[in-house]
Amino acid sequence: MNEGQPGGEAQYTSAEVDQIRRAYCDEQPPDCPRCGHRLTRRPIGGGSFGLGYARRREWLICPGCKRSALFDLKRGTRN
Repeated sequence: MNEGQPGGEAQYTSAEVDQIRRAYCDEQPPDCPRCGHRLTRRPIGGGSFGLGYARRREWLICPGCKRSALFDLKRGTRN
């Protein structure tokens, strides 16, 4: 078992990330599908770096089990 990671795998499964994506809204981050703590948001900035677009992403972090997921706000997907 991974130390500091109760409940098995160190990363969220694809199904858990899908659950986070479905529960995501602008007002409040969703709860962790593993331990139930409210995920915290960390915006990830950055420019377009000459690519012609700028991505808006958030890093959703669980304060309980320390798992995290990157979330692309424009596409509504994990990255």
